[in-house]
Amino acid sequence: MSNSLRVILGLLAFSLFGFVTSGQSIYARLSYLWVFLILGNYLLARIALRGIEVNRKARLVKAQVGEIYEENFEVHNRARFPRIWVEIRDHSGLPGARGSRVLSLIGPRKTRSYVSRTRLAQRGAYPLGPTELRSGDPFGLFPVSRTFPTQQTLTVYPRLVEVNSFPSPPGLLPGGEAIRRRTHQITPNAATVREYATGDPLNRIHWTSSARRDRLMVKEFELDPLAEVWLFLDAEQQSQASLPYTPETDAGSILLSDKVDNRLAPDTAEYAASIAASLARYFLRQRRSVGFMAAGSSLDVLPADRGGRQLSKLMERLALMRADGDVPYTGFVSSQARYLTRGSTVILITPAPSDEIALLVDQLLRLGLRPIAVLLDASTFDGEEGSPALASAVGSLGVPCILIREGQDVAAALRSAPGFATATQFVAPSLAT
Repeated sequence: MSNSLRVILGLLAFSLFGFVTSGQSIYARLSYLWVFLILGNYLLARIALRGIEVNRKARLVKAQVGEIYEENFEVHNRARFPRIWVEIRDHSGLPGARGSRVLSLIGPRKTRSYVSRTRLAQRGAYPLGPTELRSGDPFGLFPVSRTFPTQQTLTVYPRLVEVNSFPSPPGLLPGGEAIRRRTHQITPNAATVREYATGDPLNRIHWTSSARRDRLMVKEFELDPLAEVWLFLDAEQQSQASLPYTPETDAGSILLSDKVDNRLAPDTAEYAASIAASLARYFLRQRRSVGFMAAGSSLDVLPADRGGRQLSKLMERLALMRADGDVPYTGFVSSQARYLTRGSTVILITPAPSDEIALLVDQLLRLGLRPIAVLLDASTFDGEEGSPALASAVGSLGVPCILIREGQDVAAALRSAPGFATATQFVAPSLAT
């Protein structure tokens, strides 16, 4: 019951009491007035949302952090009488969403529309809805509402930064295109096709060639001449840190600002996801096989592969990844690294300022792997201190180490990454500055 209705009912009770005690006609007239007001507004509220529909249209349902997301709202009045006011409430979980509005005087069989613009600040999958319509009588005595279910979901990918150079150590199979060795194993490199022989697996049949030549043809594969690149992202909840952040919600500033905002939310998980996605794109452009692992609430493993499809898979996983795991990062990497091919590049992305990271790097070197450390300075995210000292310890092992602070240009930091060097030649970035 609304406050306005309580007031009217109080006045009605006062008028009835005055008429009973005094018998004056003025109290009877006031009583009739309040009764008619209540009944009339009740009937108006009952039909306030009849024939009203709302449609949400978006050109894209996939976007990146930093972009401006535009969504068109259309409110249709299919009735023969006008609507005094209609409130649209957007209940989507998109941070900073501005889809809620109040529209007045919608004519009969008319359509009103508006565009909602939101600066995308965080990764994730956000249902576009539900959408609630609210209206009522002119006095607001009987508010009514109607809810339209969610029909689409917006997937926000991590922001990609342009990386033009990055340490790329040689693996156990150097030479790139020079090595062409057939293998019975299925690899990402399909070299040629040949006629089907008894015993060949059915999943190796190349149906396009079979249809063209009118006989069964199977694919032959080659060994990958380049070592794989594996991205290990720290999704342990205890390691994460963040600063208070309010997404940009002012419509005027969004319209006047650039289409893409290069800033990231001051959260280590957002920085780590952006770094992982950017490095994956960099190595995939070099035709390297890239794999991904993270241990959040569940183990997330993306087998190494190459091509644009692999980047799409990785972006989907990073968009949905939550840094809420309880498995120690060093133990997780140590347990998985033993299954990697010798010579593979292992990129560690972590905000943890623990000395165990340096021990992990040394272990990876002993396993014949090529580690690269990308450290997020947790102290700049209101977290623990110790990342500069850790960067110095990792650098003393002759391993490339990049230290990234909150607010720093991630693209510039990755492009200026030092290459592989001996322990006496390498100087950690934190010490050089």
